[in-house]
Amino acid sequence: MDQFWTNEYVTTAGYYSVSILCMIVFLAVFELVTKYRNWDEIKKGNISVAMATGGKIFGVANIFRHSIMQNDSLITMIGWGIFGFLLLLAGYFIFEFLTPKFNIDMEIENDNRAVGFISMIISIGLSYIIGAGIS
Repeated sequence: MDQFWTNEYVTTAGYYSVSILCMIVFLAVFELVTKYRNWDEIKKGNISVAMATGGKIFGVANIFRHSIMQNDSLITMIGWGIFGFLLLLAGYFIFEFLTPKFNIDMEIENDNRAVGFISMIISIGLSYIIGAGIS
């Protein structure tokens, strides 16, 4: 049975499956903290929400990429992935705090593409910083 768990195909499938499950949970958390409903807005064609959500997806995936590369067990990978997600979530709140002249969520919901783009870039950029810390 040890040979089964050390097989690279099984290990890759495990990392993939756990990362997808974590991604779903993390996107649900982002759905709870934003004032708009991501998937309803995307269905309506809101490009700003699509960019912001895409940046979050990329950011979480990039964090898990670094976590998988750096850790030798699934549990450790999950722990670093969760920690990285929490840092990314903190970045979201910091972005909202640093822009007191307007409400980020409201601007994204109103399809302000400039704000949606900046939100996407912040998520992606922070994921590289978090990933470097994990590595």
